[in-house]
Amino acid sequence: MAKQQIHMVTGAFGYSGKYIARRLLDQGHIVQTLTDSADRENNFSGRIRAKPFHFHQPEKLVENLKGVTVLYNTYWVRFNHKLFTHADAVQNTLILFECARKAGVERIVHVSITNPDEGSRLEYFRGKAVLEKALMASGISHCILRPAVLFGREDILINNIAWMLRTFSVFGVFGNGEYQIQPIFVDDLAALAVAYGKERENRVVNAVGPETFTYRELVQTVGATVGVQRPIVNISPILGYWFAYLAGKLLGDVLLTREEIEGLMQGLLAVDTLPTGTTSLSEWLGRHSDTLGKRYTSELARRLNRRKSYASN
Repeated sequence: MAKQQIHMVTGAFGYSGKYIARRLLDQGHIVQTLTDSADRENNFSGRIRAKPFHFHQPEKLVENLKGVTVLYNTYWVRFNHKLFTHADAVQNTLILFECARKAGVERIVHVSITNPDEGSRLEYFRGKAVLEKALMASGISHCILRPAVLFGREDILINNIAWMLRTFSVFGVFGNGEYQIQPIFVDDLAALAVAYGKERENRVVNAVGPETFTYRELVQTVGATVGVQRPIVNISPILGYWFAYLAGKLLGDVLLTREEIEGLMQGLLAVDTLPTGTTSLSEWLGRHSDTLGKRYTSELARRLNRRKSYASN
């Protein structure tokens, strides 16, 4: 009988990593996780062994990765903060890739972003491009998945659009709101990750859903689904940023960053390839309209509280 493979998922007690881990377990694999949140509440009932990242002690990280066949990497940070930065995330991920190479990991499935660019002035997209280049040069068999925006029960972006529509009398879109976005269901991303984890051919895959929206259309669709039709007004990116900044301060969170606004308006969350996800956001919204946006979801709260599970919206 062939020896059972070990599959390692970064952040299996978080958002996208949870869906990848669940699919791997359903297929009968041994699943482990690298995490800074080993004590976070989860529904895996002890079926996943948690190990620390050990970025500052690479020799220990190598030991944690020995015997692993496939590594699924979802590790990243959404914005710069005094406790974490994009630069740290890039450096840590480079260490992870090198330790995986030394440990003999056979394949890495890495979650990136649509339209990464080493020449971009946006640190998020630039950092993702640096990591893709490093993985391609590592000699490790790999698949790079490039999602735009994820949606699902633990989602932040779509939920908080619904929350703002429920909370405020008008909704502002940056500029004309005609730039495009292609959300993918988080479990569709997980299905792609697990499927490509079985291969050994190097691939780069745009992970986008079957529907393409302009940002204005996305807001209108969310509003219609939750039964809250608000006037949608054009606002300058600067005014939009400062509103988001002040709202974030009141909420104790980072609602939106300058880079996120700029990347959205540049159309970086859309591609011109065929969809790879199958779940329609419109249909998914309809199934969750009663709860979507009923409460605000805080990115910082998830980062700072390493014990509480990610709440479902």
